Amino acid sequence: MFLILRSPMLSSDPCHCRNRVTISKKVFARKLCRDWSCTHHRTIPLAELRLFQPCRACVSFLCTNRGMLLMRTINDILAISAERKGGEAAVLESVELSADAATLAAIPDDRWLSQMTRSIFQAGFNWRVVDNMWLGFETAFHGFDIGRCAMMSDDWFDALCRDTAIVRYPQKIRSVQQNAVFIQEHSARHGGFGRMIAEWPASDYAALLELLKKEGNRLGGSTGQYFLRFMGVDGYILSRDVVARLIAEGVIDKPPTSKSAMRAVQAAMNEWQVQSGRSLKEISRILATSCG
Repeated sequence: MFLILRSPMLSSDPCHCRNRVTISKKVFARKLCRDWSCTHHRTIPLAELRLFQPCRACVSFLCTNRGMLLMRTINDILAISAERKGGEAAVLESVELSADAATLAAIPDDRWLSQMTRSIFQAGFNWRVVDNMWLGFETAFHGFDIGRCAMMSDDWFDALCRDTAIVRYPQKIRSVQQNAVFIQEHSARHGGFGRMIAEWPASDYAALLELLKKEGNRLGGSTGQYFLRFMGVDGYILSRDVVARLIAEGVIDKPPTSKSAMRAVQAAMNEWQVQSGRSLKEISRILATSCG
């Protein structure tokens, strides 16, 4: 792997710090010449940086940002997508506008629970079946009234497990109660669940996904991502094609499941947003169409 270092901190001038560190011989760096903005590079094994006795800060920066420093610009990736799909318009035509903060904040709590439940039941199941049965879900769960669902009795739960108007999946039925409590707690804390979502910074979207995974029930992985997308939140979907592009760009080396991998994904998304001013939805679409 080769890295293009874009920081004057890591120019060709040797670091004079005497804090020796151990650097993997398998990692390489493409190091800029004395004028760090110059486009002429020379390639050296990163292990040779031991000769310069680099400080820990320099090595930490290098090792934690190697994916972001290697990756193409979003415009370069868009060019790949456009060539595959027949132009930029074809790549981005299906991207819907995200809801603004005021709109998200105004969405009542029961609608957040409704979409959470819909996304959970659709996960690993035929989406069309769930869509066709959705009126039955709304009736069975009393319009997803937060207080009522949070206090679901055992008798109501047993009745739901026998209700042919919904998909009878006990674990997912129980998740409605648990997610009602989750929404209820954050709604009380923020003056509405929608307000919390609306105020969440896009630059830390990965942390929002982590919150859904940790405090919600059955909202990890793509389920939480699709839930937010369907509610109009600007975000990315880590589909197979998006992950393939992130791997190709050196951001990650396998599907991201750890917090550190998700931080790397978020850093790359933030960089691409700074470069282009595009939404996370647009960036997600560009990445996906460059591979699939």
